[in-house]
Amino acid sequence: MASDSPWAVLDVALTYDEKQGTSSGVHAQDRLRAAREEWARLLPGGFEAKGNGGSGDASRTPWIGVYDPDITRDPKQGLYLAYIFAADLSTVTLTLQQGVASLKKKLGEGKKRRTYLRARAQALLGGLPKDLVEGWEDRPDFKCDVLRALSYEAGSVAARTYSTTAMPTENSLREDLWHMAEVLQRAAEVERTLKDEATSKGVPTTKRVKESRLEHTGLDGFRPKDGSDYVAHILQRTITKSRAHEVLVRRFGEYMEKRGFVPITEKMHPKDLVLRQAGVEWLVEAKTVKRGNPTTAVREVLGQLSEYSYCMSGRGRPNRTFWDSSPRTSRHMPPTSKSEA
Repeated sequence: MASDSPWAVLDVALTYDEKQGTSSGVHAQDRLRAAREEWARLLPGGFEAKGNGGSGDASRTPWIGVYDPDITRDPKQGLYLAYIFAADLSTVTLTLQQGVASLKKKLGEGKKRRTYLRARAQALLGGLPKDLVEGWEDRPDFKCDVLRALSYEAGSVAARTYSTTAMPTENSLREDLWHMAEVLQRAAEVERTLKDEATSKGVPTTKRVKESRLEHTGLDGFRPKDGSDYVAHILQRTITKSRAHEVLVRRFGEYMEKRGFVPITEKMHPKDLVLRQAGVEWLVEAKTVKRGNPTTAVREVLGQLSEYSYCMSGRGRPNRTFWDSSPRTSRHMPPTSKSEA
């Protein structure tokens, strides 16, 4: 991987020097600060990257965080991914990390915090499908006695360490990152089942309070939600969409435009996207997979398209062609040139 790679990983390893400080113009620090923009096209939809070379004094173990905003944007708390360099810059580790700074007030910065983080990391790992984390058993060694770095070692849930003298190809790095993005989302689901219980030793014990159904079986993973009422007003309603959703719509629109379609979003509310080509119109509904649960996304998108088909037919009757190929008659549905997909 060339030193000018947009990943910046090897470039940082080759040029980082904590003695140079954190000022603008220090090459490695500038590369770390540029990670947000340079990595945007390489990350899963909606994910964000941010480099960290220290504030004030330079960090002995610089790192680049990768965040799912639906989980956290704050490395002080919650789960996130990080590329953390060893103090001697001989390795960089891609690790699923737990926020450590938020624990300072309750557990301090020393042994208690590390004990808690190790136990919680094991609880999180134990709730993940074994095939999902196979090959990600590395225990980080950042070759640093700084308390924060030691906590990062203890807080690692799953990790893979790369030698900076023998880095994988950029494609391999991207594949690893996207895989870990799924691990992160699955781990966030497991985290919801964990509960801390006080102990006499002053270090909380982490336990799972319910069975987590996280089968790594694609669409077979059915996890029903609660039975509270859900009301959707199609023609007049407010939809809250995350940045991840908007990124997905934009990228898909750009992808289809290159294939001869005309993507349209303006004045299409509440539809996510409309594609037009040769007089035919397709309705597109976008859903992001959250917490590692594709079943929910598929069920929601099919239900929503069916809902649109019903309410936008002109008479409040379902568009028969959405579900089957039965002949359409004027008795059931007025002729239309639109197709839903």
